[in-house]
Amino acid sequence: MDKKIKVALVGAGKIAEVHLEAYKKVSDMEVVAICDINEETLNKTADEFGIKRRYTSLEDMLANEKELDAADVCVWNCSHAQCTIAALNAGLHVLCEKPMAFSAKEAEEMKATAAKNDRLLMVGFVSRFTKGATIVKDFIDNDYLGEVYYAKAQYVRRHGNPGGWFSDKARSGGGPLIDIGVHAIDRARWLMGSHKPVSVYAATFDKLGGRWAELKNAVGWRPDDATDNDICDVEDFATALIRFDNGAVLQIEASYDVNLPETSGIVLCGDKGGMKESDEAPIFYTNVNGHLAEVNVSSNDYKTEKGMFNEEVFVTEMQHFADCILGRCECMTTAEDGVIIMKILDAIYESARTGHEIIIK
Repeated sequence: MDKKIKVALVGAGKIAEVHLEAYKKVSDMEVVAICDINEETLNKTADEFGIKRRYTSLEDMLANEKELDAADVCVWNCSHAQCTIAALNAGLHVLCEKPMAFSAKEAEEMKATAAKNDRLLMVGFVSRFTKGATIVKDFIDNDYLGEVYYAKAQYVRRHGNPGGWFSDKARSGGGPLIDIGVHAIDRARWLMGSHKPVSVYAATFDKLGGRWAELKNAVGWRPDDATDNDICDVEDFATALIRFDNGAVLQIEASYDVNLPETSGIVLCGDKGGMKESDEAPIFYTNVNGHLAEVNVSSNDYKTEKGMFNEEVFVTEMQHFADCILGRCECMTTAEDGVIIMKILDAIYESARTGHEIIIK
């Protein structure tokens, strides 16, 4: 494909703005159209990024934009499947933001639709593209850790419930587990070798609510339309043990609100060494000359701004989307990965609801 890949944004909210900033630096791609059911949000984002062709209906956009090559789905979680399937059936390649869907059943339908239309369906597991994750993966691939048999992944906010649609289960599907915990689960599973999950034991809690009006210090990030009176019927804390088919175990903690310090990152234990991956540069735990040793990994291009999701990470993700479409590489974050993660999320919520271990088939 000699011409630029023509992309349409489906959704014009906060994450769409992040994607649009990244597309500016991807020379292979050009955003030519955008849609959102909220006309005010649509026009605000389209004006900011100079997008002239704008729609309040996905159906209208797909019907009128005949030269599109790809769609980037950045809508409420409850609409991921519907919008992705429509774009795939229109012959477009799709990048769908995480979580892939509202359920594993929806995710499987999305995957099947992509296969039927011979189109790429990439899932927005952007945390795989962070510098820390790629450094740790390099250590693992070169056998410095040996067999990785245990990992602990955390994405813990002390006071960080965004409100708006994020705290409304009908639109989000859940709280911190499905919003930010999904990053930690996917990245950890990928680093551990992408094994298949076989069982989950989990618990979720909703003890603190949003705390928007209760605490004077503001939540770090909130949607433009969020208020202190938003519905909040999602969990504020989730924890789970996930067992994989090779016997390895992953422990996950995710929270919007908890009376503990904020932390994010992954600790991996192998029979040759271990690693800690977080907002800071990774640390390798090993032994040297018969002594326990810790190696602080130095990298000139290791950058972090506010947390691990700086702007360049999204540029890397969008460039990968382009490279996959152009046949330069295989997709790193596939529909199959998305289906597996949705099966894990479904099992965690079901285990929390029943109080029992859930077997993943």
